[in-house]
Amino acid sequence: MWINFLSLLPSTLVTVLVITIAFLRFYDQNDFQILGFIAEPRIWSNRLTVAAIMATVANFGVEWYRRNRETNRLAEETQRRVEEEQRRVEERERSSRRARIETRCRLAQIRYQLEPNEAHRQELINIIAILEEYGNTF
Repeated sequence: MWINFLSLLPSTLVTVLVITIAFLRFYDQNDFQILGFIAEPRIWSNRLTVAAIMATVANFGVEWYRRNRETNRLAEETQRRVEEEQRRVEERERSSRRARIETRCRLAQIRYQLEPNEAHRQELINIIAILEEYGNTF
């Protein structure tokens, strides 16, 4: 909350200073009685001009920081989306690989049950070996 408030401060200060500078430069005691209380309004106007320049530089720094922070946030968000998409792709690949192996296993079981010969038995043994070898990764 304070950062948002402080980020408004330089631009608001510049606005107030510019109004005050214009007030001191273009009006005199005849226009406004309050200017009679200010000794040397032109010198004060010059001082306020320097302050306005400093506030403008501060505002530039605040805006620069805000834009960099926003750019970093967008880059991080894009990176998170890319990583999430990669995870989804990997999960789909894992699921399809698991489905292919399960299908091979079921086909081998069905073939062996329908016709229990040596070729089908060897295929079933190979599938069991694959399942034992990669069982934890599926």
